[in-house]
Amino acid sequence: MDPWTLISIIFTIYVISVAAFVISENRSPQSTFAWLFLFVVFPLLGVLIYIFFGRGAHTFSQERDIARSKLIDEFAADLGTLALRQEEYIRRIAQERPSSYKRRLLRLVQQSTSSVLTGMNEVEILQDATQKYPRLLADIQAAQHHVHLNYYIWTEDDFTLQVKAALIERAKAGVEVRCLFDASGGAMSKQYLQDLRDVGVQIHPYLEFRSLKMLHTANYRSHRKIAVIDGRIGYVGGLNLDKEQIEPPAFDRWRDTHLRMIGEAAHGLQASFAISWYTTTQEKITGPSYYPPVEVDTFLPVQITQGGPDSQWKAIRQVYFLMISSAEDRIYLQSPFFIPDESILEALKAAALAGVDVNLMFTPRGSTYQVPYRAAHTYFREVVEAGAKVYLYEGGYFHPKTLNIDSAVVSIGTANMDIRSFNLDYETNAIIYDEGKAKEMEAQFMEDLKSCKQWTLAEYNNYSAVHRFVDSVYRLASPLL
Repeated sequence: MDPWTLISIIFTIYVISVAAFVISENRSPQSTFAWLFLFVVFPLLGVLIYIFFGRGAHTFSQERDIARSKLIDEFAADLGTLALRQEEYIRRIAQERPSSYKRRLLRLVQQSTSSVLTGMNEVEILQDATQKYPRLLADIQAAQHHVHLNYYIWTEDDFTLQVKAALIERAKAGVEVRCLFDASGGAMSKQYLQDLRDVGVQIHPYLEFRSLKMLHTANYRSHRKIAVIDGRIGYVGGLNLDKEQIEPPAFDRWRDTHLRMIGEAAHGLQASFAISWYTTTQEKITGPSYYPPVEVDTFLPVQITQGGPDSQWKAIRQVYFLMISSAEDRIYLQSPFFIPDESILEALKAAALAGVDVNLMFTPRGSTYQVPYRAAHTYFREVVEAGAKVYLYEGGYFHPKTLNIDSAVVSIGTANMDIRSFNLDYETNAIIYDEGKAKEMEAQFMEDLKSCKQWTLAEYNNYSAVHRFVDSVYRLASPLL
Protein backbone atom coordinates (compact mmCIF):
# COMPACT_ATOMS: atom_id res chain seq x y z
CA MET A 1 0.00 0.00 0.00
CA ASP A 2 1.47 3.35 -1.00
CA PRO A 3 1.77 6.10 1.64
CA TRP A 4 -0.93 8.36 0.13
CA THR A 5 -3.47 5.55 0.21
CA LEU A 6 -2.62 4.82 3.85
CA ILE A 7 -2.93 8.54 4.72
CA SER A 8 -6.30 8.69 2.95
CA ILE A 9 -7.59 5.69 4.90
CA ILE A 10 -6.38 7.13 8.23
CA PHE A 11 -7.89 10.53 7.41
CA THR A 12 -11.21 8.94 6.42
CA ILE A 13 -11.35 6.97 9.68
CA TYR A 14 -10.48 10.16 11.58
CA VAL A 15 -13.24 12.18 9.88
CA ILE A 16 -15.86 9.47 10.45
CA SER A 17 -14.82 9.11 14.10
CA VAL A 18 -14.86 12.83 14.97
CA ALA A 19 -18.09 13.31 13.03
CA ALA A 20 -19.79 10.50 14.93
CA PHE A 21 -18.50 11.87 18.24
CA VAL A 22 -19.56 15.49 17.66
CA ILE A 23 -22.92 14.55 16.16
CA SER A 24 -23.67 12.32 19.15
CA GLU A 25 -23.29 15.34 21.46
CA ASN A 26 -26.51 16.76 19.99
CA ARG A 27 -25.25 20.30 19.76
CA SER A 28 -27.00 22.89 17.64
CA PRO A 29 -26.52 22.18 13.91
CA GLN A 30 -24.49 25.37 13.40
CA SER A 31 -22.17 24.49 16.28
CA THR A 32 -21.80 20.91 15.03
CA PHE A 33 -20.90 22.04 11.52
CA ALA A 34 -18.47 24.65 12.88
CA TRP A 35 -16.59 22.03 14.88
CA LEU A 36 -16.60 19.57 11.98
CA PHE A 37 -15.20 22.29 9.71
CA LEU A 38 -12.41 22.95 12.22
CA PHE A 39 -11.63 19.23 12.63
CA VAL A 40 -11.40 18.64 8.89
CA VAL A 41 -9.44 21.76 7.93
CA PHE A 42 -7.09 21.67 10.95
CA PRO A 43 -7.07 18.04 12.15
CA LEU A 44 -4.55 18.13 15.01
CA LEU A 45 -5.13 21.75 15.99
CA GLY A 46 -8.89 21.25 15.88
CA VAL A 47 -8.74 18.32 18.31
CA LEU A 48 -6.55 20.27 20.73
CA ILE A 49 -8.86 23.29 20.61
CA TYR A 50 -11.83 21.03 21.24
CA ILE A 51 -10.19 19.32 24.22
CA PHE A 52 -9.55 22.63 25.96
CA PHE A 53 -12.36 24.83 24.67
CA GLY A 54 -15.09 22.78 23.09
CA ARG A 55 -16.44 20.42 25.69
CA GLY A 56 -19.45 21.57 27.65
CA ALA A 57 -19.06 22.35 31.33
CA HIS A 58 -21.29 19.38 32.14
CA THR A 59 -18.51 17.16 30.79
CA PHE A 60 -16.45 17.98 33.86
CA SER A 61 -18.86 18.87 36.63
CA GLN A 62 -22.10 20.51 37.56
CA GLU A 63 -20.35 23.06 39.77
CA ARG A 64 -23.30 25.41 39.95
CA ASP A 65 -25.72 22.60 40.76
CA ILE A 66 -23.33 21.27 43.38
CA ALA A 67 -23.06 24.73 44.94
CA ARG A 68 -26.84 25.09 44.92
CA SER A 69 -27.31 21.70 46.58
CA LYS A 70 -24.82 22.63 49.30
CA LEU A 71 -26.53 25.98 49.87
CA ILE A 72 -30.14 24.87 49.50
CA ASP A 73 -30.94 24.96 53.22
CA GLU A 74 -29.33 28.38 53.58
CA PHE A 75 -31.24 29.76 50.58
CA ALA A 76 -34.47 28.38 52.02
CA ALA A 77 -33.84 30.40 55.20
CA ASP A 78 -32.43 33.53 53.57
CA LEU A 79 -34.78 33.76 50.58
CA GLY A 80 -37.75 31.77 51.84
CA THR A 81 -40.03 34.78 52.33
CA LEU A 82 -39.16 36.06 48.87
CA ALA A 83 -39.88 32.65 47.33
CA LEU A 84 -43.31 32.58 48.95
CA ARG A 85 -44.19 35.97 47.47
CA GLN A 86 -43.67 35.02 43.80
CA GLU A 87 -47.38 34.48 43.12
CA GLU A 88 -48.28 37.66 45.00
CA TYR A 89 -45.87 39.71 42.92
CA ILE A 90 -47.18 38.25 39.68
CA ARG A 91 -50.72 39.17 40.70
CA ARG A 92 -49.63 42.69 41.61
CA ILE A 93 -47.94 43.15 38.24
CA ALA A 94 -51.16 42.05 36.50
CA GLN A 95 -53.25 44.43 38.62
CA GLU A 96 -50.96 47.44 39.03
CA ARG A 97 -48.84 47.25 35.89
CA PRO A 98 -51.04 45.65 33.23
CA SER A 99 -48.91 46.98 30.35
CA SER A 100 -45.89 45.18 31.88
CA TYR A 101 -47.74 41.93 32.55
CA LYS A 102 -46.33 39.23 30.27
CA ARG A 103 -47.86 36.01 31.55
CA ARG A 104 -45.58 33.48 29.88
CA LEU A 105 -42.46 35.45 30.73
CA LEU A 106 -43.45 35.68 34.38
CA ARG A 107 -44.36 31.99 34.58
CA LEU A 108 -40.90 31.17 33.31
CA VAL A 109 -39.60 32.71 36.54
CA GLN A 110 -41.31 30.06 38.59
CA GLN A 111 -40.00 27.20 36.47
CA SER A 112 -36.38 28.29 36.45
CA THR A 113 -34.13 27.76 39.45
CA SER A 114 -31.88 30.42 37.90
CA SER A 115 -34.42 33.21 38.34
CA VAL A 116 -36.10 35.02 41.20
CA LEU A 117 -38.78 37.71 40.99
CA THR A 118 -38.38 40.52 43.51
CA GLY A 119 -40.93 43.22 44.25
CA MET A 120 -39.86 45.94 46.66
CA ASN A 121 -37.11 47.91 44.97
CA GLU A 122 -35.74 51.29 44.04
CA VAL A 123 -33.97 51.27 40.67
CA GLU A 124 -31.62 53.81 39.13
CA ILE A 125 -30.43 53.44 35.53
CA LEU A 126 -26.84 54.62 35.00
CA GLN A 127 -25.87 55.22 31.39
CA ASP A 128 -22.06 55.37 31.52
CA ALA A 129 -19.03 55.01 33.79
CA THR A 130 -19.08 58.66 34.86
CA GLN A 131 -22.47 57.96 36.43
CA LYS A 132 -21.69 54.53 37.89
CA TYR A 133 -18.15 54.80 39.23
CA PRO A 134 -18.68 57.69 41.70
CA ARG A 135 -21.84 56.02 43.04
CA LEU A 136 -20.14 52.64 43.47
CA LEU A 137 -17.11 54.19 45.14
CA ALA A 138 -19.30 56.15 47.56
CA ASP A 139 -21.34 53.03 48.40
CA ILE A 140 -18.16 51.06 49.12
CA GLN A 141 -16.84 53.85 51.33
CA ALA A 142 -20.12 53.84 53.28
CA ALA A 143 -20.29 50.04 53.73
CA GLN A 144 -20.87 48.89 57.31
CA HIS A 145 -20.93 45.08 57.16
CA HIS A 146 -19.73 43.71 53.81
CA VAL A 147 -18.70 44.50 50.25
CA HIS A 148 -19.04 41.79 47.57
CA LEU A 149 -17.62 42.42 44.08
CA ASN A 150 -17.68 40.04 41.11
CA TYR A 151 -16.23 41.52 37.90
CA TYR A 152 -15.21 40.07 34.56
CA ILE A 153 -12.48 42.67 33.96
CA TRP A 154 -10.62 44.30 36.83
CA THR A 155 -7.57 46.29 35.80
CA GLU A 156 -5.09 48.41 37.72
CA ASP A 157 -5.50 52.08 36.89
CA ASP A 158 -6.32 55.45 38.45
CA PHE A 159 -9.92 54.52 39.23
CA THR A 160 -9.32 51.00 40.52
CA LEU A 161 -6.56 52.35 42.77
CA GLN A 162 -9.32 54.43 44.38
CA VAL A 163 -11.41 51.24 44.67
CA LYS A 164 -8.44 49.47 46.24
CA ALA A 165 -7.94 52.28 48.75
CA ALA A 166 -11.64 52.23 49.68
CA LEU A 167 -11.62 48.44 50.12
CA ILE A 168 -8.51 48.59 52.30
CA GLU A 169 -9.98 51.35 54.47
CA ARG A 170 -13.24 49.42 54.93
CA ALA A 171 -11.42 46.15 55.67
CA LYS A 172 -9.34 47.88 58.34
CA ALA A 173 -12.61 49.17 59.83
CA GLY A 174 -13.86 45.59 60.20
CA VAL A 175 -16.03 45.37 57.07
CA GLU A 176 -15.98 41.98 55.33
CA VAL A 177 -14.66 42.35 51.77
CA ARG A 178 -14.93 39.52 49.25
CA CYS A 179 -13.96 39.93 45.60
CA LEU A 180 -13.99 37.74 42.51
CA PHE A 181 -12.56 38.49 39.08
CA ASP A 182 -12.41 36.39 35.95
CA ALA A 183 -9.05 34.72 35.49
CA SER A 184 -8.79 36.06 31.93
CA GLY A 185 -9.87 39.60 32.85
CA GLY A 186 -7.89 40.28 36.01
CA ALA A 187 -5.02 42.64 35.21
CA MET A 188 -3.86 43.74 38.66
CA SER A 189 -0.26 43.53 39.79
CA LYS A 190 0.84 41.09 42.47
CA GLN A 191 1.44 44.08 44.74
CA TYR A 192 -2.11 45.34 44.18
CA LEU A 193 -3.53 41.97 45.20
CA GLN A 194 -1.12 41.55 48.10
CA ASP A 195 -1.96 44.97 49.51
CA LEU A 196 -5.62 43.94 49.60
CA ARG A 197 -4.95 40.53 51.12
CA ASP A 198 -2.62 41.96 53.78
CA VAL A 199 -5.56 43.80 55.40
CA GLY A 200 -7.97 40.87 55.19
CA VAL A 201 -9.63 41.42 51.81
CA GLN A 202 -10.46 38.06 50.26
CA ILE A 203 -9.91 38.30 46.50
CA HIS A 204 -9.76 35.34 44.12
CA PRO A 205 -9.90 34.56 40.41
CA TYR A 206 -13.00 32.66 39.34
CA LEU A 207 -12.32 29.60 37.15
CA GLU A 208 -8.55 29.88 37.41
CA PHE A 209 -7.71 28.02 34.20
CA ARG A 210 -3.96 28.61 34.22
CA SER A 211 -3.15 25.16 35.53
CA LEU A 212 -3.32 21.70 34.01
CA LYS A 213 -6.14 20.77 36.38
CA MET A 214 -8.35 23.65 35.27
CA LEU A 215 -7.13 24.26 31.72
CA HIS A 216 -10.34 22.75 30.34
CA THR A 217 -12.25 25.78 31.68
CA ALA A 218 -10.25 28.28 29.59
CA ASN A 219 -13.12 28.93 27.20
CA TYR A 220 -15.58 29.80 29.98
CA ARG A 221 -15.85 33.26 31.46
CA SER A 222 -17.40 34.78 34.53
CA HIS A 223 -18.74 37.67 32.48
CA ARG A 224 -20.70 39.17 35.37
CA LYS A 225 -20.33 42.70 36.69
CA ILE A 226 -21.96 42.55 40.12
CA ALA A 227 -21.55 44.50 43.34
CA VAL A 228 -23.50 44.01 46.57
CA ILE A 229 -23.02 46.33 49.53
CA ASP A 230 -24.42 45.40 52.96
CA GLY A 231 -27.07 43.22 51.30
CA ARG A 232 -29.04 46.41 50.61
CA ILE A 233 -27.52 47.90 47.46
CA GLY A 234 -26.82 45.96 44.26
CA TYR A 235 -25.21 46.82 40.95
CA VAL A 236 -25.42 44.87 37.69
CA GLY A 237 -24.86 45.76 34.05
CA GLY A 238 -22.21 46.18 31.38
CA LEU A 239 -19.51 48.21 33.14
CA ASN A 240 -16.36 46.50 34.43
CA LEU A 241 -13.78 47.94 36.81
CA ASP A 242 -11.59 49.36 34.10
CA LYS A 243 -10.34 52.84 33.19
CA GLU A 244 -10.87 51.87 29.53
CA GLN A 245 -14.55 52.52 30.12
CA ILE A 246 -13.72 56.14 30.92
CA GLU A 247 -11.00 56.59 28.31
CA PRO A 248 -11.45 53.83 25.68
CA PRO A 249 -8.63 53.26 23.18
CA ALA A 250 -9.48 54.12 19.56
CA PHE A 251 -12.86 55.63 20.56
CA ASP A 252 -14.02 59.04 21.78
CA ARG A 253 -16.16 57.60 24.57
CA TRP A 254 -17.58 54.40 26.07
CA ARG A 255 -21.36 54.09 26.03
CA ASP A 256 -22.80 51.56 28.48
CA THR A 257 -25.74 50.86 30.80
CA HIS A 258 -25.72 49.71 34.42
CA LEU A 259 -28.24 49.42 37.27
CA ARG A 260 -28.06 50.50 40.89
CA MET A 261 -30.81 48.83 42.91
CA ILE A 262 -31.87 49.08 46.55
CA GLY A 263 -34.14 46.40 47.98
CA GLU A 264 -34.97 42.78 47.30
CA ALA A 265 -33.13 42.77 43.97
CA ALA A 266 -29.90 43.11 45.96
CA HIS A 267 -30.81 39.81 47.66
CA GLY A 268 -31.09 38.16 44.23
CA LEU A 269 -27.63 39.43 43.31
CA GLN A 270 -26.34 38.31 46.71
CA ALA A 271 -27.52 34.75 46.01
CA SER A 272 -25.69 34.83 42.68
CA PHE A 273 -22.50 35.97 44.38
CA ALA A 274 -22.91 33.35 47.13
CA ILE A 275 -22.96 30.54 44.57
CA SER A 276 -19.87 31.83 42.76
CA TRP A 277 -18.08 32.39 46.07
CA TYR A 278 -18.87 28.91 47.36
CA THR A 279 -17.74 27.38 44.06
CA THR A 280 -14.44 29.23 44.40
CA THR A 281 -13.71 29.02 48.15
CA GLN A 282 -16.14 26.48 49.67
CA GLU A 283 -17.19 29.21 52.14
CA LYS A 284 -20.91 29.70 52.73
CA ILE A 285 -22.30 33.22 52.84
CA THR A 286 -25.56 33.03 54.73
CA GLY A 287 -27.62 34.65 57.46
CA PRO A 288 -29.66 37.81 58.04
CA SER A 289 -26.62 40.06 57.99
CA TYR A 290 -26.23 39.23 54.29
CA TYR A 291 -29.98 39.35 53.57
CA PRO A 292 -31.18 42.16 55.85
CA PRO A 293 -34.81 43.30 56.07
CA VAL A 294 -35.79 45.43 53.11
CA GLU A 295 -36.59 49.03 53.99
CA VAL A 296 -38.23 49.94 50.68
CA ASP A 297 -41.94 50.58 50.31
CA THR A 298 -41.96 51.00 46.52
CA PHE A 299 -43.34 48.15 44.44
CA LEU A 300 -41.03 47.96 41.42
CA PRO A 301 -40.72 44.33 40.26
CA VAL A 302 -37.31 43.12 39.11
CA GLN A 303 -36.45 39.58 38.04
CA ILE A 304 -32.82 38.54 38.58
CA THR A 305 -31.88 35.85 36.06
CA GLN A 306 -28.66 33.81 35.98
CA GLY A 307 -27.05 31.88 33.15
CA GLY A 308 -23.95 29.73 32.83
CA PRO A 309 -22.38 26.88 30.85
CA ASP A 310 -23.17 24.35 33.58
CA SER A 311 -26.85 25.29 33.88
CA GLN A 312 -29.41 22.76 32.71
CA TRP A 313 -31.58 25.43 31.11
CA LYS A 314 -30.21 28.42 29.20
CA ALA A 315 -32.23 30.80 31.34
CA ILE A 316 -31.10 34.09 29.81
CA ARG A 317 -31.56 32.86 26.26
CA GLN A 318 -35.05 31.65 27.20
CA VAL A 319 -35.90 35.03 28.72
CA TYR A 320 -34.66 36.87 25.63
CA PHE A 321 -36.63 34.51 23.40
CA LEU A 322 -39.84 34.94 25.37
CA MET A 323 -39.42 38.71 25.59
CA ILE A 324 -39.02 38.97 21.83
CA SER A 325 -41.90 36.55 21.21
CA SER A 326 -44.12 38.47 23.65
CA ALA A 327 -43.62 41.83 21.97
CA GLU A 328 -46.76 43.19 20.35
CA ASP A 329 -45.77 46.69 19.21
CA ARG A 330 -42.02 47.39 19.34
CA ILE A 331 -38.62 46.04 20.30
CA TYR A 332 -35.53 48.05 21.18
CA LEU A 333 -32.39 45.91 21.48
CA GLN A 334 -28.86 47.11 22.23
CA SER A 335 -25.70 44.99 22.29
CA PRO A 336 -22.07 45.32 21.22
CA PHE A 337 -22.31 41.98 19.37
CA PHE A 338 -24.96 40.28 17.27
CA ILE A 339 -24.21 36.57 16.92
CA PRO A 340 -27.64 35.10 17.72
CA ASP A 341 -28.43 31.42 17.79
CA GLU A 342 -31.14 30.10 15.50
CA SER A 343 -33.95 30.49 18.05
CA ILE A 344 -33.26 34.17 18.76
CA LEU A 345 -32.71 34.94 15.09
CA GLU A 346 -36.01 33.35 14.12
CA ALA A 347 -37.83 35.10 16.97
CA LEU A 348 -36.59 38.49 15.76
CA LYS A 349 -37.47 37.74 12.14
CA ALA A 350 -40.91 36.43 13.11
CA ALA A 351 -41.58 39.54 15.18
CA ALA A 352 -40.61 41.82 12.28
CA LEU A 353 -42.68 39.82 9.78
CA ALA A 354 -45.65 40.02 12.18
CA GLY A 355 -45.52 43.80 12.08
CA VAL A 356 -43.64 44.49 15.33
CA ASP A 357 -41.37 47.55 15.04
CA VAL A 358 -37.99 45.86 15.59
CA ASN A 359 -35.08 48.25 16.25
CA LEU A 360 -31.61 46.83 16.81
CA MET A 361 -28.48 48.82 17.75
CA PHE A 362 -24.93 47.47 17.70
CA THR A 363 -21.24 48.34 17.62
CA PRO A 364 -19.78 48.50 14.09
CA ARG A 365 -16.20 47.65 15.06
CA GLY A 366 -13.82 46.86 17.88
CA SER A 367 -10.49 48.36 18.86
CA THR A 368 -8.54 45.20 17.96
CA TYR A 369 -10.01 42.04 16.41
CA GLN A 370 -12.96 42.45 14.04
CA VAL A 371 -14.23 38.89 13.47
CA PRO A 372 -17.53 39.06 15.44
CA TYR A 373 -18.35 42.50 14.07
CA ARG A 374 -17.82 41.31 10.52
CA ALA A 375 -19.79 38.10 11.07
CA ALA A 376 -22.70 40.17 12.42
CA HIS A 377 -23.34 41.66 8.97
CA THR A 378 -24.58 38.30 7.70
CA TYR A 379 -27.17 38.26 10.49
CA PHE A 380 -28.06 41.90 9.83
CA ARG A 381 -29.01 40.88 6.30
CA GLU A 382 -31.50 38.29 7.54
CA VAL A 383 -33.31 40.48 10.07
CA VAL A 384 -33.40 43.49 7.72
CA GLU A 385 -34.89 41.36 4.96
CA ALA A 386 -37.63 40.44 7.44
CA GLY A 387 -38.36 44.11 8.13
CA ALA A 388 -36.24 44.94 11.17
CA LYS A 389 -34.13 48.10 11.36
CA VAL A 390 -30.45 47.87 12.28
CA TYR A 391 -28.42 50.83 13.54
CA LEU A 392 -24.67 51.08 14.07
CA TYR A 393 -23.53 53.38 16.86
CA GLU A 394 -20.75 55.77 15.79
CA GLY A 395 -20.52 57.98 18.89
CA GLY A 396 -17.96 55.77 20.64
CA TYR A 397 -17.62 52.16 21.70
CA PHE A 398 -21.11 50.79 22.30
CA HIS A 399 -21.38 48.24 25.13
CA PRO A 400 -24.95 48.18 26.63
CA LYS A 401 -26.84 44.89 26.91
CA THR A 402 -30.50 45.94 26.93
CA LEU A 403 -33.76 44.60 25.55
CA ASN A 404 -36.95 46.67 25.77
CA ILE A 405 -40.30 45.31 24.61
CA ASP A 406 -43.40 47.46 24.11
CA SER A 407 -41.79 50.12 26.33
CA ALA A 408 -43.17 48.07 29.23
CA VAL A 409 -40.56 45.43 30.15
CA VAL A 410 -36.80 45.97 29.94
CA SER A 411 -33.81 43.69 30.51
CA ILE A 412 -30.47 45.21 31.54
CA GLY A 413 -27.50 43.06 32.42
CA THR A 414 -24.22 41.47 31.45
CA ALA A 415 -25.29 39.16 28.62
CA ASN A 416 -24.50 40.11 25.03
CA MET A 417 -26.73 39.10 22.17
CA ASP A 418 -24.41 36.31 21.14
CA ILE A 419 -23.96 32.57 21.43
CA ARG A 420 -21.05 32.94 23.86
CA SER A 421 -23.21 34.73 26.42
CA PHE A 422 -25.97 32.15 25.95
CA ASN A 423 -23.80 29.05 26.24
CA LEU A 424 -20.27 29.69 27.53
CA ASP A 425 -20.31 32.61 29.96
CA TYR A 426 -21.68 33.11 33.45
CA GLU A 427 -24.12 36.03 33.11
CA THR A 428 -26.67 37.94 35.17
CA ASN A 429 -29.55 40.06 33.88
CA ALA A 430 -32.21 42.11 35.63
CA ILE A 431 -35.64 42.25 33.98
CA ILE A 432 -37.67 45.25 35.12
CA TYR A 433 -41.46 45.07 34.85
CA ASP A 434 -42.18 48.78 34.93
CA GLU A 435 -43.43 51.09 32.20
CA GLY A 436 -41.69 54.11 33.68
CA LYS A 437 -38.22 52.52 33.57
CA ALA A 438 -38.92 51.03 30.15
CA LYS A 439 -39.90 54.44 28.78
CA GLU A 440 -36.72 55.88 30.29
CA MET A 441 -34.78 53.28 28.32
CA GLU A 442 -36.79 54.06 25.17
CA ALA A 443 -35.83 57.72 25.54
CA GLN A 444 -32.17 56.70 25.86
CA PHE A 445 -32.47 54.56 22.73
CA MET A 446 -33.76 57.60 20.84
CA GLU A 447 -30.87 59.67 22.19
CA ASP A 448 -28.38 57.00 21.09
CA LEU A 449 -30.06 56.97 17.69
CA LYS A 450 -28.69 60.47 17.07
CA SER A 451 -25.19 58.95 16.96
CA CYS A 452 -26.12 56.05 14.69
CA LYS A 453 -26.01 55.21 11.03
CA GLN A 454 -28.67 52.85 9.71
CA TRP A 455 -27.42 49.64 8.15
CA THR A 456 -29.00 49.04 4.75
CA LEU A 457 -29.04 46.02 2.51
CA ALA A 458 -28.44 48.19 -0.57
CA GLU A 459 -25.23 49.61 0.90
CA TYR A 460 -24.01 46.20 2.02
CA ASN A 461 -24.61 44.75 -1.44
CA ASN A 462 -22.26 47.41 -2.80
CA TYR A 463 -19.42 45.90 -0.81
CA SER A 464 -17.11 43.70 -2.85
CA ALA A 465 -17.99 40.05 -3.23
CA VAL A 466 -14.72 39.18 -1.50
CA HIS A 467 -15.63 41.34 1.51
CA ARG A 468 -19.05 39.71 1.85
CA PHE A 469 -17.53 36.24 1.40
CA VAL A 470 -15.07 36.89 4.24
CA ASP A 471 -18.00 37.95 6.44
CA SER A 472 -19.66 34.62 5.63
CA VAL A 473 -16.48 32.72 6.50
CA TYR A 474 -16.36 34.54 9.84
CA ARG A 475 -19.97 33.52 10.42
CA LEU A 476 -18.90 29.86 10.23
CA ALA A 477 -16.86 30.46 13.37
CA SER A 478 -19.62 32.35 15.17
CA PRO A 479 -20.72 29.42 17.37
CA LEU A 480 -17.12 29.27 18.64
CA LEU A 481 -16.65 32.99 19.25
